[in-house]
Amino acid sequence: MTPALVSALLPALRLLDAERAHELALAALGRGLVGSAAVPADPRLAVQTLGLAFRNPIGLAAGFDKNAAALAPLARLGFGFLEAGTVTLRPQPGNPRPRLFRLKEDRAVINAMGFNNDGIAAFAPRLAAARRVLPAGVALGANVGLNKDGAEPERDYPALVAAVAAAAHYVVINVSSPNTPGLRALQQADRLAAILAAVREGAPNHPPLLVKIAPDLKPAEIEAVVETCVSGGAQGMIVGNTTLSRPAGLRSVNASRAGGLSGAPLFALSTAVLRQVAKLARGRLLLVASGGVETGAQALTKIRAGATLVQIYTTLVYQGPAAAARICRELGAALEKAGFASVAEATGADLK
Repeated sequence: MTPALVSALLPALRLLDAERAHELALAALGRGLVGSAAVPADPRLAVQTLGLAFRNPIGLAAGFDKNAAALAPLARLGFGFLEAGTVTLRPQPGNPRPRLFRLKEDRAVINAMGFNNDGIAAFAPRLAAARRVLPAGVALGANVGLNKDGAEPERDYPALVAAVAAAAHYVVINVSSPNTPGLRALQQADRLAAILAAVREGAPNHPPLLVKIAPDLKPAEIEAVVETCVSGGAQGMIVGNTTLSRPAGLRSVNASRAGGLSGAPLFALSTAVLRQVAKLARGRLLLVASGGVETGAQALTKIRAGATLVQIYTTLVYQGPAAAARICRELGAALEKAGFASVAEATGADLK
C-alpha cells in the first residue's frame, strides 16, 4: 500500500475516535503497511546543521510517535528528521480519555494527553534500534519531559538525556507542554538555567540540546529564554509547542475543549514568535519551526522567518503519510520561484 493510497483512505479512519485512529495508524506503520514515499534528491533542500547532514528540512514533531515504536517506517515517508517522545523517566498513563480532539473545520487538533508513554527504559532501546536502520540524511531526535508526579527537574532531565545520549542525534528539553501541571513554569529563566546546568553536569557527553518553548510566552519572557539558552549551552530552540489560546474564527464544536491547540490556526502566532526569537538569537541558536505548516510555501515562510528546520504533525493527521514528500516537493518549487539556491540561503531572509 502506498502513502498516497493510505492518505485517500483517511476519511474512513476519521470515523473513529481520534486517539484510536492514531493508535491504528501507528500500528499500520509499525507493520510496514504504509510503504514508502518517493522524494526526489533535491540538493537545494539539503541542510547541514548541528554537525549533521539532513536530506531535507522537513521533520516529524514530537507527540506522533511517543514511544519510538515506528521510526524506521516513518523515515520512509520522506522526512529529513524524526523526533520521538515526549518520554518521561517512569511510564505513565496520561490524562483520562477522551483527551484528543479533531477540529475538522479548522484543520486543527486539541490534545490533553498528559505525556502518556512507556517510560525511558522501554524507549531508549527502541531509539537505538531505529538509529541503526535509518537511511542516510535522516536525523533522530529524542524529546524528554517530566512525570506528572514525583518529578525533580534537576535530577530527571539529566537522567533522561544520559539515557538517550548514545542513540539520539539531538535531544529536546520539553518545558512547554500545557498538559503537565507546572511544566511551563520551567521556561522561567532561573528554572531553565538550573536545568541546563544540571544537564551539563549530569550528562556531559550529551548530543546537541534544544529547548522547546510555548508560543504563548510574552515578549520579555521570550528574550529571557533566548539568552538563557545561549548562556546555558543549548544549541537551539523549537518554536513552538501547542497553544492554550484560541484564535478568533474557530468553527469546530471542539474548539472549547481543554488542552493545547495545534494545526492551521497556530501558523500565524507561531511564525510571529519565531520571528521574534530569530531577531533575539542573532544566529547564535539553531531554530526549528513548528506550528501550522501545511504546504511547502508555508515551510518557506518559516525558513525566511529564521528557521533552519521545520516540523509537521497535525498536517500528517489530516493529509496522511504522503504529506512530508509533497511538502518537500513544494518547498523545492517555492525556493526556485523565490530565487533561493538553498534552504541555507533562504534562512532568515526576511530579517535581513
